[in-house]
Amino acid sequence: MQTQQNKNSSKNRKLKIAISTFLLLIFIGFGIYIVSGLPSLEELENPVPYLASKVYSIDGELLGQFFIENRIETDIDSVPAHLINALIATEDRKFYSHWGVDMDRFIKAMIKNVLTFSKEGASTITQQLARNLYNLKEKNESDFGKVIRKVREWITAVQIEKNYTKKEILELYLNISYFGKSAYGIETASKIYFDKKAKDLSLTEGALLIALLKSSVVYDPERRMENAFRRRNVVLKNLYDMEYINEATFNRAKQERIVLARGQKVRLKNDAPHFMEHIRQQMEDMRERYGYDLYRDGLSIYTTIDLRMQRIANKVVADHLLEYQGIFNKNWNWDRNKSILNALVDKNIKTSPEYKAITGVAEKNNYYYKLKNDPSYVESIRAIESTIQAGFVIIDPKNGHIRVMVGGQNQEFAYGLNHVTQIRRQPGSSFKPLVYAVAVDNGYYPSYPLLNQKFDYEGWSPDNSDFEYGGYMTLREGLAKSVNVIAGRLTISEIAPPNQVVKYAKRMGINTALSPYPSIALGTSEVVPLELAAAYSTLANDGIYVKPISILRIEDKNGILLDEFNPEFREAISPQTSAIVTNMMQDVLSYGTGAGVRRYFHRPAAGKTGTTQDYADAWFVGFTPQLVGTVWVGFDDRRVKFNGWYGQGARAAMPIWAKFMAEAYAQIKLPLKYFELPSGVGSYEFCKDALDQGEYVLANEGCPVKIVDLAVTSKLPANCSIHGGTPRTNRGNTGESSW
Repeated sequence: MQTQQNKNSSKNRKLKIAISTFLLLIFIGFGIYIVSGLPSLEELENPVPYLASKVYSIDGELLGQFFIENRIETDIDSVPAHLINALIATEDRKFYSHWGVDMDRFIKAMIKNVLTFSKEGASTITQQLARNLYNLKEKNESDFGKVIRKVREWITAVQIEKNYTKKEILELYLNISYFGKSAYGIETASKIYFDKKAKDLSLTEGALLIALLKSSVVYDPERRMENAFRRRNVVLKNLYDMEYINEATFNRAKQERIVLARGQKVRLKNDAPHFMEHIRQQMEDMRERYGYDLYRDGLSIYTTIDLRMQRIANKVVADHLLEYQGIFNKNWNWDRNKSILNALVDKNIKTSPEYKAITGVAEKNNYYYKLKNDPSYVESIRAIESTIQAGFVIIDPKNGHIRVMVGGQNQEFAYGLNHVTQIRRQPGSSFKPLVYAVAVDNGYYPSYPLLNQKFDYEGWSPDNSDFEYGGYMTLREGLAKSVNVIAGRLTISEIAPPNQVVKYAKRMGINTALSPYPSIALGTSEVVPLELAAAYSTLANDGIYVKPISILRIEDKNGILLDEFNPEFREAISPQTSAIVTNMMQDVLSYGTGAGVRRYFHRPAAGKTGTTQDYADAWFVGFTPQLVGTVWVGFDDRRVKFNGWYGQGARAAMPIWAKFMAEAYAQIKLPLKYFELPSGVGSYEFCKDALDQGEYVLANEGCPVKIVDLAVTSKLPANCSIHGGTPRTNRGNTGESSW
């Protein structure tokens, strides 16, 4: 009996030892895993500077960088005491007494989270510094991973407390924390939000910046003024509770409205700031997928932009807008447009963050009428609202690569609207080629005649821009001369029904919702300039739509490929249809509304002008076999507009495209290339000798010469044209007609 008990006891001891050993090994392994993710002693003593992410153009130049500014430049002694007090009162009240971790606060927060199902944080300033300073987060972090990270934060926080004084910890923290608007560090945040140095921040300004530490998105003072106002006052209340300020100061401060600096917020000076901002937005959208930090991880981002072309575009746009601003200023009279000015002043006051921050009705009214009657303020609104804006984008139609992007009048800093990607405007007649594509695809050829007379279709009766009408006109001539009545007759009939136009436009690249009404023929539905460029690229690319792209590949700091991006293709229309419409659009530049292009540019090209009602928007979209470009010129507020002939697309927008193309082809030495006609599209050529004699002989009846160039159009007598098409000559010795 005793022997059996001894045996059982021995087995139990062995089992306990085995279990204990197993648990010890797990604990040791867990400990090793925890320690393996901690920063080394050297990293603790000498934090590695964050690595800038570099953006490269397709021609191999450094376009710009995304990086953390002013990382350790602000000395803690130059930071106002009230800001440091606000930080401690809000983020870590026991900062000066704990050793990196506040266990009492942590336990209380966990109990509260369990009981109330909330997510109250308990990290000390030192823990937050550990999180920001070192990469302690696991990729694709699970709930267990969050526990691991929290333990590592605790250990790292304790190590930081051993290596740094409290003063040094505060200095590090304030220099690397993120305050929104690409502002890393208190000095950068002070400049961006208030346009002043950190040492000059007022009590309420400092409180607002501390408020942003909780969430720069939720408490964004530009987009969520009320949230920012409430959170700032919470910080002020914390200061009062901790007796850093007295009751009178608190009551006075909490009533102060938030006044932000006007002007640029993100300072990224380079040759393509709007393109850089476009890249930044895409990188931020992909951040969660890849787990990188754009401002710290030293990525290499290879893009589609051609810096040689971009610099040409910058100069062409700047020169044109300078000239046109003078023309507009001479023709626009604010005294005759007082109602518009009053509306603009009213809009600017009521949408300002300062106005929104005022809570009292009487105070709001006082603030409103003070600015409304301030001549200097009214003058500033006049200057802002009368500034001509432009959007210009160039795409390679074969692969969708964005080669050029000028997003606005200001080319030094990317702030405000990107007039290539972020506006929606009526395209006017520049939309017509998409309507004609439907007509051609439905079997109607370029020489098909329509009556150029006014009509009334269920109350819709469009006018021609010159108010001139006549007999029958072919589709080719109707598109070349941008005749509204001809385009309208397409959509009121089975030739190009509105519903079908909407479907084709979407297939060709227009993602903005379009209204399926007959007036779509005149471009009354709004589009995004980049989308219109993509649709024209479909015409230039044999009917194949290619989604525009701007990023080619992303590599990490070690040159390891994170991802690469290839064009997305789809067949939108047939190559025959795209070739015929392209051929018709060449006449726009030969004898139609875009003939002014030939003053500057003499390569094979096609395009279309666009002018909206009352000259509100001026457009030109054109392409060669190698490049497609969209130009929009107008104003941010549509109530301000070109008020005369100079606001036509052929005058206000077209020269930007034409001058750019001329410079780009000359400087970059792009090869001469012609539009090619696919099989199934007929062409006939004519001999020069026969033309000189007034007799028109087809090439297949004895003319041995065959040179095809659709760049220059020569009008020939009607008996020479094939199916009503206009034959085209090349270098004076042959002509060609296509349909």
